[in-house]
Amino acid sequence: MDIPRTPPNRKRKRILLALGGLVLIVIVTVALGRLKPAAPSVDASTLVIDSVVRGPMVRDVRGPGTLQPLSPYFVSSVTSGRVDRVLLRPGAHVKPGTVLLQMSNPDVELSALSADQAVSAAQSALVTMRTSLQTQKLSQEAAVAQAQAAFQDAQRNVVAAESLAPRNLIAPYELQKDRDQVTQLQTQLSIARQQLTVIASSVDSQVALQEDQVRRLKAIADFQHSRVASMTVTAGAEGVLQDLSLEVGQWVQAGQQLAEIVEPSKLKAVLQIAETQAADVALGQIDSVDTRNGLVPGHVIRIDPQAVNGTVAVDCSLDGALPPGARPDLSVEGTIIIERLDNVLHVGRPAYGQSNSTVGLFKLVEGGHYAVRVNVQLGRASVNSVEVLSGLKQGDKVILSDMSRYDAVDRVKID
Repeated sequence: MDIPRTPPNRKRKRILLALGGLVLIVIVTVALGRLKPAAPSVDASTLVIDSVVRGPMVRDVRGPGTLQPLSPYFVSSVTSGRVDRVLLRPGAHVKPGTVLLQMSNPDVELSALSADQAVSAAQSALVTMRTSLQTQKLSQEAAVAQAQAAFQDAQRNVVAAESLAPRNLIAPYELQKDRDQVTQLQTQLSIARQQLTVIASSVDSQVALQEDQVRRLKAIADFQHSRVASMTVTAGAEGVLQDLSLEVGQWVQAGQQLAEIVEPSKLKAVLQIAETQAADVALGQIDSVDTRNGLVPGHVIRIDPQAVNGTVAVDCSLDGALPPGARPDLSVEGTIIIERLDNVLHVGRPAYGQSNSTVGLFKLVEGGHYAVRVNVQLGRASVNSVEVLSGLKQGDKVILSDMSRYDAVDRVKID
């Protein structure tokens, strides 16, 4: 006999399975949400790692630059003219008086001839003046002598008339007439002598004025001749001809720079220091200049008051002997020592760390297999190192490389 069986409830089974699966998904999701994300991996070969140490630290700044003449001598044109000949080229050794080039200008030569003509005319006028004044003086001396002779003759006539008057041998009228004649001639003699004095005193002053005119015209003529002579351009100092780029046929203007002369043994280094580092640079600080062929010691002698394109020009003297091949415009690199610090906690300068700031650095942990971000307060900085004020201790190892691409995480794995 068959026993009827109740068919299984398959719908209920499916519901239970669905509920179980849903619960399992919720449990897995909650568990996964509580897990920490895996730390990103970083290749150790691409990292720069340094240890925090305590000890002396040298603060310095570094910048590229060039060698420049310490006191260049510039040769300029006194007058405008045309270049006729170029006798030397840059690199030649010159001395004072060495001819560099020859110029010409007909107008300048004509001005010199005109000045000479004016001097000759003034000299001729001086000779004529001296002759005329001397003639006037001699004529006046003759007039004085003539007046004196007439005066003395009249005096003798009065004496004779006075001796005849008591004996009534001469009329009183004639005696008085002779006396009046003496007075008149005496006055004429006095005036003639005064005229002679005036002429004699004016001779020297008039001659002196004309002589001054001759001297002034000679000075003008000498200046014009110096302009002519300046067209034979010569070196005014000993050294090496650094720059002379003129060619035959070129026209130069008065005051134009024609050449530059430098002494190869007297050079300075002009360094370009970043304006953010130039604040601590001061006159007299010690520096070292790398000429790519040796190091030359020196010191800071000038700091440009202006910043150009983010850098400040710093002039440094070269106190040591220059290596072979040192010459103007040679590219160099200089390091200026700011100060020396003793017993300070310091580490290599990170790629993005600035002095007196707080930055996040990755410190190695767990035997160097991982690195975690820590906030580090930095102090005074140098080219390759920076002072650590807080956040790290001696012996800690930190990553100095640029880790900006990991700003979103605080932990990385070192592979």
